[in-house]
Amino acid sequence: MRGLRIKLDEDLAENVKQCAAKAGYSSPEEFVIHVLEKETALLLTSDTEDDEEVKKRLRGLGYVE
Repeated sequence: MRGLRIKLDEDLAENVKQCAAKAGYSSPEEFVIHVLEKETALLLTSDTEDDEEVKKRLRGLGYVE
């Protein structure tokens, strides 16, 4: 897979590992990808959709209850 490589300091890397394990992700990488997908989707849609539409979409995707 081609893509962007990002280096994390030791403390943040440890936090990512702990969060990934606690949330049941198969790897820290899977957790980071999921978090980045959620955040980038929010930022990219916030310019074109109102907050209620974003919440509705996130509910439909299972990110928000």
